[in-house]
Amino acid sequence: MTRTSESGEPIEPVYGPKDLRDLDPERDLGEPGSFPFTRGVYPTMYVRRPWTMRQYAGFSTAADSNRRYQQLIAAGTTGLSVAFDLPTQMGYDSDAPQSHGEVGKVGVAIDSIEDMHTLLRGIPLGTVSTSMTINAPAAVLLLLYQLVAEETGVPAGELTGTIQNDILKEYIARGTYIYPPEPSLRLVADTFAYCGKHVPRWNTISISGYHMAEAGATPVQEIAFTLANAKEYVRTALRSGLAVDDFAPRLSFFFVARTTLLEEVAKFRAARWLWAHIMADEFGAKDPRSQMLRFHTQTAGVQLTAQQPEVNMTRVAIQALAAVLGGTQSLHTNSYDEAIALPTEKAARLALRTQQVLAYETDLTATADPLAGSYAVESMTAAIRDAAVDLIGKVEGMGGAVAAIGQGFQKSEIERSAYQVAQQIDAGDRVVVGVNKFTIADAESYEPLRVDPAIEREQADRLSDLRARRDGAEVARCLDEIRRVAAGTDNVLYPLRDALRARATVGEVCNALRDIWGVYQPGDVG
Repeated sequence: MTRTSESGEPIEPVYGPKDLRDLDPERDLGEPGSFPFTRGVYPTMYVRRPWTMRQYAGFSTAADSNRRYQQLIAAGTTGLSVAFDLPTQMGYDSDAPQSHGEVGKVGVAIDSIEDMHTLLRGIPLGTVSTSMTINAPAAVLLLLYQLVAEETGVPAGELTGTIQNDILKEYIARGTYIYPPEPSLRLVADTFAYCGKHVPRWNTISISGYHMAEAGATPVQEIAFTLANAKEYVRTALRSGLAVDDFAPRLSFFFVARTTLLEEVAKFRAARWLWAHIMADEFGAKDPRSQMLRFHTQTAGVQLTAQQPEVNMTRVAIQALAAVLGGTQSLHTNSYDEAIALPTEKAARLALRTQQVLAYETDLTATADPLAGSYAVESMTAAIRDAAVDLIGKVEGMGGAVAAIGQGFQKSEIERSAYQVAQQIDAGDRVVVGVNKFTIADAESYEPLRVDPAIEREQADRLSDLRARRDGAEVARCLDEIRRVAAGTDNVLYPLRDALRARATVGEVCNALRDIWGVYQPGDVG
């Protein structure tokens, strides 16, 4: 019986030379570090240094999260990755009615520049690369990061890191949007322009397939919808007057790594090939950095199980191996207990150690692109590439990503795939170890990390104190300026920066934009 891949393509029992007869080594593969970058974006990949090892962390208060970051840095992580709580992601302060019960639960609560100072205390911002998983208010959190750096003596030009800033996938799969697509895209383009002048080493967007994959997208859907979104961002930036090679080198991507190792490696290779051709052929990018698909990977949270959680250690190791063999630029490995609760310190450290074993105890870093020429991987790469081209074509035929979102196309396609997987698991046709096969009768006890609900009151008290100490008239003037600029066409990041420097809160500046731009309702297309 022939198995099929996650994307529905047949996986042959045996691959051989016949499967590569249509492969043009120069056109389709090239060398690592050269167009079309199928074999990797850098000539030596990990031979000189491994990928950036990030650990995604953030919970409770800024002080609690700072302690976890210090522990991770001491354990050898080379890049931080900040998780924000749901109110912060939605642009609400911790004392807003909409925030009740959610403060600090799925990430750290950041309400103001003072919280950001606490979060980053003692971290060398000039040398540590920081990724922030934030979308609708991404520009706000980036500005807070910049202001904290400058107030602690680190010039903005030295800062390195990434904001996710990928609002389109929020409409498709995740739901933490605030404003309608048109002003949201304007905010993305304003961020590109602002960072080009003031924070030039910062990656201004991390265009994400990860969250679509977590919602049920297949590997083909993941890269096709991600690259279709990326094309929309490029068009938006071009319409705003930016030149492609002025902003495209700072575009980055974010993908999942599943346990289906061979297909995942092929997916990453196909995505690089596709992006190189999209940028060179469709947008006329000349700078090789504009043609490189650089990406962060996170192991697949959706594949972790609460049953027999120690088995997740094996899953994460395999997923991390897929990311490394696929040529990722940075990697977060999930902790084995994440299907139960926030990761404990021990579990987070073990997840980091998994990366360190791959980097320093295996021979994966001795050569670039070790799976190049594999009959199976090269054949799968071509199949994923061709299927993704077809799916991108469907999105483009609808008028592009935003128009397709308005028609519910991406969401319905992903939901259909997720439903099929659920049916397969329920029927036993897809084995999930410890869930529908190889189960045990008695579950072992486990004490999860819990967030103290008292932090919501503590955050509210800090906000009250901040508002009492600041210059209220100056904050009000700055908020009015945000509204004025948002109603026009100037870059809105400048008045946002001034307001945050004056100690306006995240919720206050987001509300000022809500006043002008409104709030997105599903079904809106612009």
